[in-house]
Amino acid sequence: MERLMDKYEKKLIRAGLCRPEGIVFAGMDDELIFNRSNPHEKILSPLFDALSINSLLFARPLEPYFSIMNYLAATAQGSIRPTDTETRTFLHELPTLREFSASSLIGALKHRKTVIIEGEGVVTFGSVSPEQAFVFFSSVCFATFVKFFSDYLTHRQRKRVTPFEEETFQRAVAALGSPHGSCGFMARGPFASEPAIIEAMCQAGRETVDLSLVDSYFGNISFRHHDTIYISQTGSSLDELEGLIDPVPLDNSSCAGVTASSELSAHKEVYLGGTATTILHGHPRFSVIMSMDCPDHDTCENRKNCHTRCSKKRFTQGVPIVPGEVGTGPFGLSKTLPPTLLAHGSAIVYGHGVFTIGRTDFNEPLTNLLTIENTMREAYFNAL
Repeated sequence: MERLMDKYEKKLIRAGLCRPEGIVFAGMDDELIFNRSNPHEKILSPLFDALSINSLLFARPLEPYFSIMNYLAATAQGSIRPTDTETRTFLHELPTLREFSASSLIGALKHRKTVIIEGEGVVTFGSVSPEQAFVFFSSVCFATFVKFFSDYLTHRQRKRVTPFEEETFQRAVAALGSPHGSCGFMARGPFASEPAIIEAMCQAGRETVDLSLVDSYFGNISFRHHDTIYISQTGSSLDELEGLIDPVPLDNSSCAGVTASSELSAHKEVYLGGTATTILHGHPRFSVIMSMDCPDHDTCENRKNCHTRCSKKRFTQGVPIVPGEVGTGPFGLSKTLPPTLLAHGSAIVYGHGVFTIGRTDFNEPLTNLLTIENTMREAYFNAL
């Protein structure tokens, strides 16, 4: 347990989400242990008796997340409801508290995976491993970032920005840092063997995470070699793909796809419909934000179902935006994404993220993914 808590503490630091002193991990082995002494042990310890958990994370995020969360918590009336796809799917809503007590935390975490305590930080947990707590915390940072900047853009367009919101925005922008200028060197294809393919996928996955183009474990990657798709497993971290890549026959002649990414069906349709050999999917933040910026939102008959039923052909900065949900249902990505992705080489799924394809290796799709995110970041501030 101590080894795992140390691993995910370092991941939080590496991702720029927290400082070491702002991270409190607790885990149950033979006894309850904390990664460092802290003044909140008497509040956090009772959660292990009241909830079915084996690990707990209480962390104060760095800027811009801390100011953003405090603003949203102060104005949300008890619960923040982001509309990005990952929050809809995994977190649903983000409860907020002003009282930092064991009873209030237990009440919130019995129904949701995370809780934001105004002025303090985020409490979340793992029922199996500290990895879950890391994923939930990272997802809260992503969701609140996207919601705040998306709401601010809408409020500026409608001249409804409050002084509190403007102050928070200025503080958040000051903490953004500069965008990444280029990708690191990656192996060049074509790749003729399974080990070479897997190494190239692992390398591209690590670079995608290093460029902040994905949060927690979200995102996926694949490579087509003859009649086999090599694809990251569902729930796998893109920076730790070793041993977590499935070879899936295109003819469904094996059950390897059972553990593959939930977006396998979309990848498969792309490969069957064209000449691409690589697909990379990430969740760059400003791309997600700009995908949800629609001037017709208030009058559209599908405004409450934009993520699945948008009927307009939309582009932002020349990049197409498509609706779609994970899977093969009537609004599944396997139906909405492939034609557009094959026609344009890249596409943004509304509120979800960017898909890019390549013909030989991952240099082209990763470069395009980074270029799209930098373009969307610039477009966002130009739109203000």
